[in-house]
Amino acid sequence: MYKPMIDKILLFPYWLALKLRHFMYDHGMRKVYVPEVPTICVGNITVGGTGKTPHTEMILRTLLGSDEWGAHSLAVLSRGYKRKTKGFQQVITNGTAKDYGDEPLQIKRKFPQVTVAVDGSRKEGCAFLTAPELLQTSKKARRCISKELPKADLIILDDAFQHRAVKPKVSIVLVDYNRPIFKDHLMPAGRLRDLPERIKAADIIIVSKCPSYLDGWEKSKWAEALGLGGYDAAECCGTRKDGKKQHLFFTSIAYDNAVPVFPEGDPRYIYAQRLILFSGIANDRPLMNCLSGTYKIVRHFNFPDHHRFTKSDMFSLRDAADAFPTSVLMTTEKDSQRVRDCGVIPGNLKQRMFYAPIKVDFLSDEDRSRFSTLLLSLLK
Repeated sequence: MYKPMIDKILLFPYWLALKLRHFMYDHGMRKVYVPEVPTICVGNITVGGTGKTPHTEMILRTLLGSDEWGAHSLAVLSRGYKRKTKGFQQVITNGTAKDYGDEPLQIKRKFPQVTVAVDGSRKEGCAFLTAPELLQTSKKARRCISKELPKADLIILDDAFQHRAVKPKVSIVLVDYNRPIFKDHLMPAGRLRDLPERIKAADIIIVSKCPSYLDGWEKSKWAEALGLGGYDAAECCGTRKDGKKQHLFFTSIAYDNAVPVFPEGDPRYIYAQRLILFSGIANDRPLMNCLSGTYKIVRHFNFPDHHRFTKSDMFSLRDAADAFPTSVLMTTEKDSQRVRDCGVIPGNLKQRMFYAPIKVDFLSDEDRSRFSTLLLSLLK
């Protein structure tokens, strides 16, 4: 269980800074911006690895498939982690991860009808998306690649739960099933970047990366550990000590059929028996476990999270591919965005490189329907 005394004593400066920051926002000592249109915040309180991007995509599919929002102009706003550009940028499908970051580019390529933008300032980014004419009088107008920015009717804020200067309409917080926050500690002793108690501010909690089946008893234990009493699994809802109702859902991840990273990809390599795995994400263990059931993984290259692939990396992959000439090279969907930025892909690697698309889903059709109904009702 989470032991706050350890953080209060050993990490007192960081703990105190977080407490003071939230106190100032909670008591109106710092200004909060409320966007003109409904906003959905998708975030976490840990460092990476909870599945924000595939959950954002799942939420987009839910909205686009609904009568209420399917015909509206939807937008996703991200800060564009590790991009080289500055200011506001509208993401375009033929852009690069260097310009926008890998996750925004991935979302734009999968949902070309959705406006995707990046901005270090969530407040200014929301202002530009809801009032595009502001770009004409802003210095940032020179940094906006597209001349026509549609006015957004709804904005999904990626990884903005800690960004309290913007108040969303709906807050969704993800918790990794394999790294419960109630068994973790603040950085650097653990992976928490915010106080675990902040989870009570969320409208919806989603426990991600679950096994494909959880019984009611385990769901109730999770609800109890997260501070939800009287959890009703049929309604996916519990009550906090202050009387606030909070919804708790559980999702699992799955990998879809392999897709070529480049147009030159030869689908015959998918049927190879040997595989070279390379990735630059926080945790590629789920993908490795999935692939090991079909392939013999002969080499594994584990680069740092959001790694920008270099010419040297590609030649290392080529050497491994030469050592196993019939093998297929596999990576993650997010990594594939950065692989395309690499100017030098030696030999026939383009023919042999594939990525495994990731998707999330609820553990039952009933939970998926409950989530959709709840989300749409909270946006009214």
